[in-house]
Amino acid sequence: MSPTHVRRIVKPIVFVLALEPFLWLVYNAFFGDLGVNPVETITNHTGIWTLRFIVITIALTPLRWVSGFNPLTRFRRMIGLFASFYGTLHFMTYFVLDQSLQFTGLWDDVVKRPYITAGFTAFVLMIPLAVTSTQGWIRRLGGRRWNLLHRLVYITALAAVLHYFWKVKLDTTDPLFYAGIVGVLLAARVVHRVRRAAASAPVPVRREA
Repeated sequence: MSPTHVRRIVKPIVFVLALEPFLWLVYNAFFGDLGVNPVETITNHTGIWTLRFIVITIALTPLRWVSGFNPLTRFRRMIGLFASFYGTLHFMTYFVLDQSLQFTGLWDDVVKRPYITAGFTAFVLMIPLAVTSTQGWIRRLGGRRWNLLHRLVYITALAAVLHYFWKVKLDTTDPLFYAGIVGVLLAARVVHRVRRAAASAPVPVRREA
């Protein structure tokens, strides 16, 4: 598949699919079909999709290694921005509808409630990732520093999983499922890095006696 096909055909399709959870939310809000607790429905819906897009973002590179399909990297920035988009919706639902824009209540929750601490950490870490996602920021920071900064996505993923796990409390099946996926993806990166280091290491020269 050529870069032109990816840009003109596949990326718009992926964009629409990534926007579908938001459109579902708008549709159901318009028709008053968000259940008996609309705030909880919006919070849970935006939260789970934030986590899913974070997982997809960190999955694209290992999938490229396995499949050899290099165009997958062209979707990474867009998927990462959608993770930030849904994460912002998730946070604003909590801050506006639950905390009524009260910074004191927000800070009290961040300090006293571990799952809020983890969720807020994930949200804050996504901000520099979203802001510096453009080519302009890559040029300003330089490739090496940009890549180092964007490794924050791994901490974001771990914080998001912890947020989900601590929030659920009773049935932790789904949080553990996502934790397993994140663990496998991070382990794949470690293995890949070790293999690359081993492959690039100089071969010792044997000297004959």
